Amino acid sequence: MSSTPENPTSAPQDPQPTPGTTRIVAGESGKPKRKRTLEISLAAGLAVLIGAGASVASTVSRSNAEAAAPAAVAAAPATELKLGYFGNITHAPGLVGVSQGLIAKHLGDTKLSTQVFNAGPAAIEALNAGAIDATYIGPNPAINSYVKSKGESINIIAGAASGGAQLVVKPEITSAADLVGKKLASPQLGGTQDVALRAWLGKQGYKTSTDGSGDVAINPTENAQTLKLFQDGKLDGAWLPEPWASRLVLQAGAKVLVDEKDLWDKGEFITTVLIVNKNFAAQHPDTVKALLKGHTESVDWLNAASDADKAARLNAALKEAAGATLPPEVIDRSLKNIAFTVDPLAGTYQKLLQDGVDAGTTSQADINGIFNLTALNSVVGEGSSGNRISAQGLGKD
Repeated sequence: MSSTPENPTSAPQDPQPTPGTTRIVAGESGKPKRKRTLEISLAAGLAVLIGAGASVASTVSRSNAEAAAPAAVAAAPATELKLGYFGNITHAPGLVGVSQGLIAKHLGDTKLSTQVFNAGPAAIEALNAGAIDATYIGPNPAINSYVKSKGESINIIAGAASGGAQLVVKPEITSAADLVGKKLASPQLGGTQDVALRAWLGKQGYKTSTDGSGDVAINPTENAQTLKLFQDGKLDGAWLPEPWASRLVLQAGAKVLVDEKDLWDKGEFITTVLIVNKNFAAQHPDTVKALLKGHTESVDWLNAASDADKAARLNAALKEAAGATLPPEVIDRSLKNIAFTVDPLAGTYQKLLQDGVDAGTTSQADINGIFNLTALNSVVGEGSSGNRISAQGLGKD
């Protein structure tokens, strides 16, 4: 058993943020260093799920108000960019981009403020409330927000990571048939792993419910608590992103029942994307392009760096974002399951949407327009590769 703290999202101390940035962990106790009203009021909103009508109304209201801004203001760089991300290895481009100053460097005079989340629906709530402008997130909460707002809330502007999600269970569980009557966890109701778990169980012939009832009980649980509950024998398994799947395997004796890559053509499925509030993007296109330059540089660094360098920098970023580091073996196993890419794999989104419908966490809808990859392709085109990234008919590229 590693001596790593069981809850890396609740740091006893507040690490110093990267120069030029301001950071607050969503839900942390104590007053954040920033004093803007929206961030102070965020905590009450994080408990609300993605489908709440108030969130969509907030987005639409903000869109209508900002649409009236003068054209000269709309074209100006933002004075501040508020960015969300998670303390997960699947969010490594965000972790490295923030902690190493890559994003802040490209933003120039625009102040970078960051917030750390546990799962996608909470990040969407923050974005809809105006507490953040952009966030790294899983694809299903992004789809849900787009559907609920009738296309008014967000655009996906880049991919970040593919792979790195598994259903890990107690060793005695050897097949789907052994899951009847068992208790499983996911990071949050409506999140990407939650949807994947519910959709997979449905294909096995099992019924689940968002209230936790059904053939298999699913209890959305914060990741660090999932580890503790599994160690205490109070959970039978969980569908988790990295590094949490690796932590349960290496630190709690779990085994892999389903590797999500086995459920997708060529083993390719998107785990993390970068999204932006549509109105913010319309008002500050240069800021969005600057964000994408930092994001792309971070992805390129992750794909070129040695394993040792990646582990060292990711641990430094996790210490800053979540208050704790990970054992080398956990980072090593996590990275082996993930590919970092700016391509959001747009061709997989109709299946992601259908999985959300099957899981009961979203509604059938037309998601044409969910992507706006024009800024990304402008940035990629400036590099040496010049490979154009396609929205696969679901938006602009």
